[in-house]
Amino acid sequence: MIDLGLNKNATRMLTGFIMGTVVMSCIILGDFALLLLLLFMLVVGSKEYVRMLNHKGFYPSLKVIYITEAILATVVYFKRFDLVGITLTICAMASFMWVLFRGRQPYIANVATTLLGMVYCGWFPLHLIFLRDLSCAKYDSGLGFVVLMFMSILLTDVGCYYIGTKFGKNKLAPVISPNKTIEGSIGGMFFAIIGAMIIGLYIGLQWYLALIAGILCTVFAQIGDLCESLIKRDAGVKDSGTSLPGHGGFLDRTDSFVLTIPIMYYFCKCFIFHTEWITTLTNWLKDLL
Repeated sequence: MIDLGLNKNATRMLTGFIMGTVVMSCIILGDFALLLLLLFMLVVGSKEYVRMLNHKGFYPSLKVIYITEAILATVVYFKRFDLVGITLTICAMASFMWVLFRGRQPYIANVATTLLGMVYCGWFPLHLIFLRDLSCAKYDSGLGFVVLMFMSILLTDVGCYYIGTKFGKNKLAPVISPNKTIEGSIGGMFFAIIGAMIIGLYIGLQWYLALIAGILCTVFAQIGDLCESLIKRDAGVKDSGTSLPGHGGFLDRTDSFVLTIPIMYYFCKCFIFHTEWITTLTNWLKDLL
């Protein structure tokens, strides 16, 4: 880890500011800048993921994960949704063949962790491009919804930490993450929903859709955090890495986003940007009744 010559809190704040500035700049620019940002994060995150699994004695193929992520990133960037299924299918087969002929014991675990790495470190985060590129007559792009998601997740972290520190008594997941409390979780949800409602008002989103978006973001942000804690706990490591001074590894800082990004994308796509299916379903139910 890089030594910045600062105390822990100052280092953490400086790293967070720089990281936040770079990430938001790439999101605002979109297109190739966002693709480059995601590729960098996928490469670093996948490497941290494999190192954690190595610590437990599993050996997922980092090469297969990288190849899969590169192909998926290309498919996503050029919006060839029709190629996603065949890409995942062929790469899943490749993971079996790689472990079969080049793998190390235990074989089944190596295949399983390679497949998990493809999806967890690659396919899920790449949905950010889908979300950013959403458009319809009312909304020119999905940028406002990306900002809403980021604000909800950040406020979830703030609320969980502040309320949990002040009032936390009952453990949320004592085996996986003993420091998290139910009170902190509720506090994080409250902060996130308020933030989502404010951003929703600014971008012209109906209040009930902003409320649902805020709930989805805060719930899956906390689930994503617990999922990464599960991996670390099972692997016997404290942090996913030391890439970010004061924060640990990339996965430690992006775990809340991994599950939230695809959930937010599918919610926005189905209930905000493209609602024709709802009208069709409603008409069908009326005819049926």
